[in-house]
Amino acid sequence: MQSEYRFHAQKTWDAIAESFDTTRQRPWSYSLNFIASLQQNDMVADIGCGNGRHLFPCAQQCFHVFGVDISQRFLHIIDRKLRQTKYENISLVHADMVQLPFADESFDAVLFIAALHNIQGRENRRNALQEVTRVLKSQGTALISVWSRWQDKFYRHFLKQFILRKCDFGDIDIWWRQHNLNVPRFYHLYSRSEFVKELQDAGLKIQRIESVRIHSKRLPDNYFAVVKKG
Repeated sequence: MQSEYRFHAQKTWDAIAESFDTTRQRPWSYSLNFIASLQQNDMVADIGCGNGRHLFPCAQQCFHVFGVDISQRFLHIIDRKLRQTKYENISLVHADMVQLPFADESFDAVLFIAALHNIQGRENRRNALQEVTRVLKSQGTALISVWSRWQDKFYRHFLKQFILRKCDFGDIDIWWRQHNLNVPRFYHLYSRSEFVKELQDAGLKIQRIESVRIHSKRLPDNYFAVVKKG
């Protein structure tokens, strides 16, 4: 399952990377607020960094930032941007979030934005959160975000899924159809209680958690959690 999951994940995100980059340029304010709280001598990992929209603001604030992604195409896009800048404190790492190639207690802070929910398999998601705990220094902090299950766009889908019980509750394929593409992306959308439990099970202490509407008008479509390694 693990090797098959990695193969499909890389293939999926490589396929949409260029299209994603043209439509996802602006960093989220919740991420920028967290980055602003970090120290100038901090070592940071941006796990699931995508096209680098949070990586560059982090590099402005902190000593060194490692951008980690399973998609080589995303890392090529970031590298292309790097060649047009003067940043020398960004390192790019091609790796799976489920098995990070870093030593224990390597980082003062971790960004894990809108990526955990793309990991297929409950055990893999749990392993990814345990990896965040492992690579954080004692008292290190992380900002972790996931999509909410009960948001406007998918509420009816999951209500039906709950009744029929045809797959793991919360799993869904969301299709990327911009720029004439037609690529399914795996998502596991979280309830707030499930998100809280998985964070706590990984040994992360929740400092605060917020239900946020970014695109939804009525129900929150994202959860943002600031957590600390005890």
